[in-house]
Amino acid sequence: MPTLILHHYFLSPFSQKVRSMLGYSGLEWQSVRVESAPPRPELELLTGGYRKVPVMQVGADIFCDTAIISHEIARLSGKPDINLARAGEDEQAYARHTDVKIFFAVLFAAGSWALAKTVWREMTLKAIVRFFADRIQIGRTSSVRSAPPSAAKSVVRKHLVATEARLQNQDFLFGDAPHHADFSTYHSLWFLRDIGQSSLLNDFPKANAWMDRMGAFGEGVSVEISGDAALLAAKNAEPRAIAADQKVDARIGQRVRISPADYAKDPTEGVLVGVSDERFIIARETPALGVVHVHLPQAGYRIDIC
Repeated sequence: MPTLILHHYFLSPFSQKVRSMLGYSGLEWQSVRVESAPPRPELELLTGGYRKVPVMQVGADIFCDTAIISHEIARLSGKPDINLARAGEDEQAYARHTDVKIFFAVLFAAGSWALAKTVWREMTLKAIVRFFADRIQIGRTSSVRSAPPSAAKSVVRKHLVATEARLQNQDFLFGDAPHHADFSTYHSLWFLRDIGQSSLLNDFPKANAWMDRMGAFGEGVSVEISGDAALLAAKNAEPRAIAADQKVDARIGQRVRISPADYAKDPTEGVLVGVSDERFIIARETPALGVVHVHLPQAGYRIDIC
């Protein structure tokens, strides 16, 4: 079994989404704690500019975005339902809505003294200042049209009403076992309930019981390593072979720039070496690491020829 390395930080809801998937999958993993805002020099060396967190690494293969990360966890654990690419159209639309629109509404609605105390415990003053400056800059360039802060609690309550209804006759949102959509919904509500200690969930017993079931999966078995150790793992490995069933694409072999289309649009640049239905793979070569392959989704991302 290849060694999984997760680059993440505690207060990141999307990191919690992946940590919960790892708990459910039963996979062992190595943990690299990164700062909540750039600069993150070791991670930037691996990704070449992609700045969202978390990032998963297996040797010299770097997986960006939870859509791609979930594919790799599903493949390695034999749990296909957590792979977003395997979901039906309804579930994919649901997951993407909760990952973007509901996620931002929850961030606005989660403010509390409990959250403030957790932030002060987890982050230095310098890190807090850098975090807010970074998120303000992201907001200025974001193309996401989320509800204004004044409407956030109303949006979250409607989401909770719909979640409660889905759970009336089943243990999980799309059936009797967790799917990708469960983890997409859980990570925002984890931030709201478990970190922010919000009372918004008090009137939703089914949703709370579901959250407890999701939380019971834990985060798997992990060991802390340094960013330098992760770089060494990449340097000492070769990227895995490109799958034989890749799509024919005239851009393969050309230098490209790929960036998220919604927010945190910092691009990753390299040579396009693989294209499948769900991802782009670009090769990057640096003196420090040699060649690494960065895997990025097609959905929600933009590709340009350099």
